[in-house]
Amino acid sequence: MTAPENGDEAKPMRKIRSFVLRAGRMTEGQQRAMDDAWPKYGLNLCDGRIDPAEVFGREAPLVLEIGFGMGDSMIEMAKDQPEKNYIGIEVHTPGVGRLLNNATELGLENIRVYREDAIEVLADCIPDGSLDTLQLFFPDPWHKKRHHKRRIVQPAFAQSIRKKLKVGGVFHMATDWENYAEHMMEVMNAAEGYQNVAGDSQYSPQPEWRPVTKFQKRGERLGHGVWDLMFERIS
Repeated sequence: MTAPENGDEAKPMRKIRSFVLRAGRMTEGQQRAMDDAWPKYGLNLCDGRIDPAEVFGREAPLVLEIGFGMGDSMIEMAKDQPEKNYIGIEVHTPGVGRLLNNATELGLENIRVYREDAIEVLADCIPDGSLDTLQLFFPDPWHKKRHHKRRIVQPAFAQSIRKKLKVGGVFHMATDWENYAEHMMEVMNAAEGYQNVAGDSQYSPQPEWRPVTKFQKRGERLGHGVWDLMFERIS
């Protein structure tokens, strides 16, 4: 994901990466899934703007998740909520392979995947006003102050995804870093066209349908709290 400079609302987003490509070996199963399942589940940036109804072969509420990691929680949500369509974006190839392998084993039909920079996918592939929910769970907190500009949640990002949400659609964030939660709240409180689902400056309780992720478990082991923020597009 490529994040904008803080406060850079009126200018094109600058190439400040909010992620680091992690090295990781592919297991045989993950590589096999990439080879065999990509034609069914994979979406490509170069193909441009999608029609979600055509991609999934049906009209259904559309959920997009940025940075699904190893994909276990996204698989669980897609399995438990078959009435929704899910698009995941992840740059970590072993995670994509694992998700494809699990989706194949479960025979899921309501999930598709990009292995690309999320900012580019949002700009080039996702139609305006198409998303019912955009999920950003446990993004890199970039906890050192000098790295805060790398955080993906910035004013320009909030407005870029606002265009992709339907009116009434929800931007759902979660983090186990209190300072990042405060940063998210500050950015979203000031963001035009949004309303906090939980009330002014309030954090939302974790919904029952959001699985506990690996990153959440790690944060809890370290004694971190967990903060969910849900902001609805109102205009």
